[in-house]
Amino acid sequence: MTSELTHFDTKGNAQMVDVTEKAVTHREAQASGCVTMSAETLSLIAEGGHKKGDVLAVARIAGIQAAKKCSDLIPLCHPLMLSSVKLEFNLDHASNSVHIFARCKLAGQTGVEMEALTAVSVAALTIYDMCKAVDKDMVISDVKLLAKSGGRSGDWFASEQNA
Repeated sequence: MTSELTHFDTKGNAQMVDVTEKAVTHREAQASGCVTMSAETLSLIAEGGHKKGDVLAVARIAGIQAAKKCSDLIPLCHPLMLSSVKLEFNLDHASNSVHIFARCKLAGQTGVEMEALTAVSVAALTIYDMCKAVDKDMVISDVKLLAKSGGRSGDWFASEQNA
C-alpha cells in the first residue's frame, strides 16, 4: 500500500493527478451498499405498490447517471468514458433491506472505484427519497468498495471481513 497522498502537490495544494503517461488498460470496480427499512416499506418496493412508481427502476437509472457524473460531484475525479455501468438490487426480507451492487467498467488511464461507489450511494439515496414519505427511519449503510481490477496496482479485493 502506498503511503503517498496523490491529490496534493509538494506544497500541500489540491491537484488532479496527472495520468497522461499511464497506460490505457481495462479497468473495473465493484461496490455495494444497503438500505434498511420497515417490512412494510420493503413490501411496497417488492410488490411495486409505491405510488411514486417502480422504486428500483428509478434507483437504477439514478445510479447509472451518478456514475456518469462522478467527476462533477467529486472535484478531483477525472471525467471518464465509462463503457458499462450495471446496478443490481437484492431484496432481503429477513433483514428488511435492499442490498445494492454496482459494477463499472472502462478502458482508460485511471480507475473507476469512485464511479462504482457513487452509483451505489446515489441509488441508495434515491430509494430513501422515493420512500421517505412512508418511512423516515430508513438507514443507508455499508457503502464500500468490493473489488477493483486493472492499472498498475492490479487486482484488489476487500478483505473477507469487509466483503
